[in-house]
Amino acid sequence: MESIQLSTSDGQQLAADIAVPDDTPVGGVVVCHPHPAYGGNRFNNVVEALFAALPEAGFATLRFDFRSGAGDGAAERLDVIAALDGLAERTDAPLALAGYSFGAAVALTTDDQPVTAIVAIAPPLGMMPVPTPQVPTLVLTPRHDQFCQPDAAQAIVAHWPDCEFEAIESADHFLMGHTADVAARAVSYLEARCRPTPRSTDP
Repeated sequence: MESIQLSTSDGQQLAADIAVPDDTPVGGVVVCHPHPAYGGNRFNNVVEALFAALPEAGFATLRFDFRSGAGDGAAERLDVIAALDGLAERTDAPLALAGYSFGAAVALTTDDQPVTAIVAIAPPLGMMPVPTPQVPTLVLTPRHDQFCQPDAAQAIVAHWPDCEFEAIESADHFLMGHTADVAARAVSYLEARCRPTPRSTDP
């Protein structure tokens, strides 16, 4: 792991960590953390689980801290773009986004960037409207999420193109005791979309 600084297009400096596998990465993933006003940062437990699992699976992975004074996600979108640019400097593999809570909502608003897929973990869809993503998307919603129940989340994403929805049983929004499961699901989903499909050897 290497600690770096990111520079946004509007002059913000963001702390970040990057982990690049020794072998050629199968993909690159930027991980976005929960709202900093409520204690979220790049060391959040869900972010930590993703940042451990993704490099082990062959992904170049970057986590970062959103700017101070975070708001409704509009300015934070510039933070995500800076993170994608920073990761693209380290790998030419397909890029993807993974976010948790507020970070999931911001990731979903940044899908016009060159990303292959998005993993949105416990996105507060009823509280933060997001546009319909135009890339493959996995939405993971805790069964007992305090901010967006599975039925409400599933109704919102039902008409999203190429979207998979999964409920995390026995979990609430904070996912205590479920971070390894969430990370494993994210890895599996992203592996299927970033790894090249083997060519058939049949005549």
